[in-house]
Amino acid sequence: MIKRTLTAALTTAAITLGAAIAHAGNPMVGGAAMYPDKNIVENAMNSKDHTTLVAAVKAAGLVETLQGTGPFTVFAPTNDAFAKLPAGTVEMLVKPENKDKLTKILACHVVGTKAFSSNLMKMVDDDGGMHTVPTLGGCNLVASYKDGMIMLKDENGTVATVTIADVAQSNGVIHVIDAVLLPKM
Repeated sequence: MIKRTLTAALTTAAITLGAAIAHAGNPMVGGAAMYPDKNIVENAMNSKDHTTLVAAVKAAGLVETLQGTGPFTVFAPTNDAFAKLPAGTVEMLVKPENKDKLTKILACHVVGTKAFSSNLMKMVDDDGGMHTVPTLGGCNLVASYKDGMIMLKDENGTVATVTIADVAQSNGVIHVIDAVLLPKM
């Protein structure tokens, strides 16, 4: 009995330690652990702050792409960021007839490289305070930073701040942002 209890306790401790090691260095996002050995979609699906983004990714048919090998940098708007859009915008965008527009918007949040905040800040510094970031959606975001906070400005002048940076993924990195970035309107 003691041997069985000890074995069970050690097994539980090993599982807990393994999960802690797999999560080590990554921030919690939306109340969920983000694991660097999981891909962007797997981690985003666990964040209660990104349910709108996940639904939009599914509606746009981008799940398979963002589960791919990448590397990707995703600027991931929160549910609150989507809520700042005019009333009815999200509901309109997820309709099947608006799939192309939704895909373009989402792709304007994705870069085809793995860029941690230190990389972005170095590019900003190298470019004298602002750095143009071309996205997979064909949009150009302008990155800058102040007091250690990275900001991205879209082609319409909307500025999003990175609220949680450097969430490592098996196929890239996620930076949580507080606004939805849109292509030129």
